[in-house]
Amino acid sequence: MNRTRTTGLLLAAALLPVLTACSTLTGVISPAEARGDADGGAAGPVDCAEAKCVVLTFDGGPSAPTPKLLDVLKREKVPATFFLQGQGHTDTYPQTVTRMAKEGHEVANHTLTHKNLTELTPDEIRAEVEPVQKDIEAATGKVPNLLRPPGGATNDDVSDVLEELGLAQVLWSVTAKDFQTTDSALIKQRVLDQTERDGIILLHERYAGTIPAVPGIISELRAKGYTFVTFSQLMSPAVPRAGEVYRP
Repeated sequence: MNRTRTTGLLLAAALLPVLTACSTLTGVISPAEARGDADGGAAGPVDCAEAKCVVLTFDGGPSAPTPKLLDVLKREKVPATFFLQGQGHTDTYPQTVTRMAKEGHEVANHTLTHKNLTELTPDEIRAEVEPVQKDIEAATGKVPNLLRPPGGATNDDVSDVLEELGLAQVLWSVTAKDFQTTDSALIKQRVLDQTERDGIILLHERYAGTIPAVPGIISELRAKGYTFVTFSQLMSPAVPRAGEVYRP
């Protein structure tokens, strides 16, 4: 696994307010880098080397409000990438996980109990990750290949374990901090102010202000020429590599 493309300075400069334990992380790869390094192959229905792509990601579900969000995404014909939590979520709402996959969304892992993975032993990391893998496979028939580390906290030791488990890590470039406010207009504006090409937007549908903000986020970004894709579509024709860390 090659983690020398981008130094830890990128994380120090760009993610210090968000990531708390990444001092030993030696590489992070942008989707544009990954696309550029791909060995040929078709990009799929959307070529993000040409199109102005953006990814909506939602963390910490599924939960009771998630079907309402799925209704919005279905109406707007927007695919999203969901990073799902285990305890109280995938084990409680498996039918919602099934619906996500059936409606074309990307379903990924966000750990069992949202612990900081950099503070855990390798066996403890596996215990946080493997039950969610099993829940998602049972609901969708597919084993996830993506994980978002809670709080974005990761390092090379975490990456080594996730490589063994077949999981690439996905961070983000846009956060509305929707856990801090119920003001949907503010959530929308924070997203619009930060979003650029290849942006990865972090939201949480379980917070009251988030789902009402989503239609406006979609319509205004579309008006600016953005095309919505899943994370894997953003990277295409490259394929996420287990253990690697991706962020615009």
